[in-house]
Amino acid sequence: MGYIEELREVVGNRPLILVRPSVAIINKVGQILLVKYQDNSWGIPGGLMELGESTEECLRREVKEEINLELKSLQLFGVFSGQELFTKLRNGHEYYNVIIGYICTDFEGTLKPDGFEALEGQFFNINEVPENTNPYIKEKLTQLGPNLIQLLKATR
Repeated sequence: MGYIEELREVVGNRPLILVRPSVAIINKVGQILLVKYQDNSWGIPGGLMELGESTEECLRREVKEEINLELKSLQLFGVFSGQELFTKLRNGHEYYNVIIGYICTDFEGTLKPDGFEALEGQFFNINEVPENTNPYIKEKLTQLGPNLIQLLKATR
């Protein structure tokens, strides 16, 4: 049993604050990797931190487990929190995400979703993401789009 499950045993469905490192993986032609999850929404890879992990360790673990990519260098993009990152799951669990966002242009491996957490993975042009992309991600990509070339230069 992991840290989050242990917390739930104690607090039930009460809202928690959870740290979720996430990464925008950008390929050499400037496309972003999106992952399709079990609810058929698209988002960027990430996961919840376990005790003792750094945000970078968490990201590397989650990305390797879910889509079989090995992240090399990571560039901090920003920290995001607030009411719009509140989530209530079907099982009644509630939490507020604190997202620590990274950009990665240096990665290895063959994209292979695990079929459990990640159903598909695909690179998209930043202004042509699927309709059912997480609305918060869509908003951030809209903000990122005009600055992508400068951002890519800064991370290389």
